[in-house]
Amino acid sequence: MQCELCGAKIRGQSRTVRIEGAELEVCAQCAKYGTEVQKPGKPQTRRATTQPSAKPPVRKKRDVFDFIEGEIVDDYGRKIRKARMQRGWTQKDLAMEIKEKELLIKKIEKEDLIPEDDVRVKIEKILDIRLIDIPDEQEEGRRTGKIVPTLGDVISIKKVQK
Repeated sequence: MQCELCGAKIRGQSRTVRIEGAELEVCAQCAKYGTEVQKPGKPQTRRATTQPSAKPPVRKKRDVFDFIEGEIVDDYGRKIRKARMQRGWTQKDLAMEIKEKELLIKKIEKEDLIPEDDVRVKIEKILDIRLIDIPDEQEEGRRTGKIVPTLGDVISIKKVQK
């Protein structure tokens, strides 16, 4: 085999070096002109270990809708704009109050973007408005402490009256 750098016959073992990005098989004397590259050795076969392999914990995939209390109202953009204008604020003023970008407020008011929960909560708090439409059964449960009879209760009441 010949040295790829000087052309001399290589005696002994050749060395693989990187010289200016090229990998060359060179003799021992020319090896000093580059950095030596490690040759990939024979792949070692792994022995079976006695310890069982630890499986990573299975994570439950979450859905965005798992965290929503109710649905956002249809005219949320108009509602935000109306409350902002009543205070005499510009979109920039509102953005500064809730520490968000003005472009985000513009997109939310144009209803191009549905606000994330943290932004929605900030807007609701600062403008004193409600952007979530709570389903009726949740709303009744929150407002009153009364016990609402179920269909089963009505049936058992009628049986007692007979």
